Amino acid sequence: MIKRNHWIWIIGLFAFFQTAAQQQRKPNIIVIVSDDGGYADFGCYGGTQIPTPHINALAAEGVRFTNAYVSASVCAPSRAGILTGRYQQRFGFEHNMSGKPSPGYTKADMGLDRNQKTMADELKASGYRTIAIGKWHQGNAEEYFPLNRGFDEFYGFREGHRNFFPYKTPREDVYALYDNNTIIPEGKITYLTDMFTQRAVDFISRNKARPFFMYLAYNAVHTPLQAKQKDLDRFRTIADRDRRTYAAMMASMDAGIGTVLQALKEKGIENNTLIFFINDNGGATNNASDNGILRGMKGSKWEGGIRVATIMKWPEKIRPGTVYNKPVISLDILPTALAAAHAKRTASDAPDGVNLLPYLHSTKTPHQALFWRRGVAAAVRSGKWKLIRVQSDPILLFDLETDISETRNLAGQHPEIVKDLLHKLERWEKGLQAPHWGSSFGGYNQIMKHKMETKGREMERKYP
Repeated sequence: MIKRNHWIWIIGLFAFFQTAAQQQRKPNIIVIVSDDGGYADFGCYGGTQIPTPHINALAAEGVRFTNAYVSASVCAPSRAGILTGRYQQRFGFEHNMSGKPSPGYTKADMGLDRNQKTMADELKASGYRTIAIGKWHQGNAEEYFPLNRGFDEFYGFREGHRNFFPYKTPREDVYALYDNNTIIPEGKITYLTDMFTQRAVDFISRNKARPFFMYLAYNAVHTPLQAKQKDLDRFRTIADRDRRTYAAMMASMDAGIGTVLQALKEKGIENNTLIFFINDNGGATNNASDNGILRGMKGSKWEGGIRVATIMKWPEKIRPGTVYNKPVISLDILPTALAAAHAKRTASDAPDGVNLLPYLHSTKTPHQALFWRRGVAAAVRSGKWKLIRVQSDPILLFDLETDISETRNLAGQHPEIVKDLLHKLERWEKGLQAPHWGSSFGGYNQIMKHKMETKGREMERKYP
């Protein structure tokens, strides 16, 4: 017969090993991407018109980045950067898919280069169950399908947009909604934001006992502007119809994020889940978004095109209420996730991003310079200085510490800084491939949107 003190010892030993196992278990990793949101429309970034309590809570419980960027100001290349941790121009993914292959390439080459490993590839190799939910936009051909890019499950659509509600007329195949390899009949579609949220909750329930990676890419608040009536009713005081619908869509997405967060709590895995929230580019010219004091919009190298809301939460690992002011970029998500998972990178190419965890409470700077290029327009930021180069137009130079709205071109006053930044930009460009396809808009809009005289939302919206 086992004595009482032996039972206590056995129970204590069991509890010890159970706690040790929980501590050693790899963290779940969730990357939430919103689509075309305005920088000033998120409450934690100064927004007051549209309540975003759950996104705000993420910021309050983790770290909010105030100088965070994406690697492209349009959807598809930005996502390619997030998924690979590399500047997407290194493998020719410079533009949104356009149907205009460059010489030597075909339409079949339009997608995320098969030689590039995704975050899902890397985490799956480390024992993670992986799922992509929502907007894919990394190529329509079968070889680019999420189930062929490291994801065990896919619940979403291939293209860059589709209706939030079911189509009432026959739709093209590229706009189909998939449940893995099965197309969901339009008659079973309710509202995409809700459907994506529910699939996320379902995935959490099924995988709560093992490490998982979820790429939750809402297509809100991208066009078409479509919202549920009950959400529209919340914003009946907003006179502009597009703005009212946009607000309803954002509120719906925020509620969905709240549902996902609640599911983590209910399953007891909140503390062991690393969450990233990021917007894919600046507010679009056609969805009534608001970038606040940031000049420019989606598609531009102005701050309004590339500076985005970015949040990271990991309870007990990241100090709540942290605000981080040094420049970071979406490419940092992959190496940060791999470091958290203690996952060894299997890709031969080094990422351009860095593991942010050591920097959050350090005086060190993650990046000496950040770069952008899409067609005729390119930019570089180093420290407080940002340079924009557009074909043969005059060079633009801004001091972002004193002029975040980019109103004063200081290029003529600081020729040595211009020379240094141009050198950095040109050196970076030597490591890039020529674009594998061209832009649907050509170079005209890029040139026009970066002229100093193109200012104010009315003018900016003329050049998507």
